Amino acid sequence: MVGTVDSAQLTVVSFNVNGVRASRRRGFDRWLVGRDADVIGLQELRCPVDEVGEFPGYTASFDVGSIPGRNGVAILTRVPPAAVRTWVSHPPKARGLGAYATHGRYIEVDLADEPVTVACLYLPKGGLPAELQRPGSMREKPDGGAKYQRKTDFLAGFARELDRNRLAAKRAGREFLLLGDLNIAHVEHDVTNWRPARKMEGFLPEEREWLTAQLSPRRLVDVVRRLHGDRPGPLTWWSWAGESFTKDVGWRIDHQLATPGLASRARWVQVDKEPSPDERLSDHAPLVVGYERSP
Repeated sequence: MVGTVDSAQLTVVSFNVNGVRASRRRGFDRWLVGRDADVIGLQELRCPVDEVGEFPGYTASFDVGSIPGRNGVAILTRVPPAAVRTWVSHPPKARGLGAYATHGRYIEVDLADEPVTVACLYLPKGGLPAELQRPGSMREKPDGGAKYQRKTDFLAGFARELDRNRLAAKRAGREFLLLGDLNIAHVEHDVTNWRPARKMEGFLPEEREWLTAQLSPRRLVDVVRRLHGDRPGPLTWWSWAGESFTKDVGWRIDHQLATPGLASRARWVQVDKEPSPDERLSDHAPLVVGYERSP
């Protein structure tokens, strides 16, 4: 379902398109016109610069990264942004993130029509620690915990970088909003089958503890959970396999985390889940939040 635009509100979307070219073949452009949002953060563009394409009605700020067919983030804005920063133009200062500077995982813009800095992140998926890896029971070949350690190191560095960027926005008189596929489900309500998920990447105790540490009433607020309440959902990702989508067996790994002032102006949340599997644009669905504009 797609809502109508309210000029008194700022409609913001986070959407992992899982390849913008593939998503377009499935109907992304129709969704974009129908949704008519103000700000859209996209993850996993997975294409070179000359194949990103145009987004009529929007200014597209993006970083496709240097790894062919991987990663890539973008922020689409109705009004051209006042400033754009990527990890190429503004390398991360936190130790451990330098290796990711050219990977197309982070971008942020200063909105020109609202005192808000919007950031878009595609966080590494990671893997299991070595002690949880069981040959024959994994989709991927055991790696001794290498991908798990890679994600753990990224999280440690990004926590420092996130704090720095949030405070920089505050000094500039701006609220801060982080959009993205964080590849972490935070609480039990974020996963349909949460008990077995406790030993799966994306819902490991240490990953959930990391996300908890980023949230507080004075720092960042999980806007979606605040609006949706203490109940299951809203889910944003379903496996392509089986009947996960039809039976609504999925995860919420897509997030909107806002500084308290902006979070207090969030009024509604909606997931643009398609009516049927054949109409899916991605293995994720757009996560949409409506915020009241600043006075």
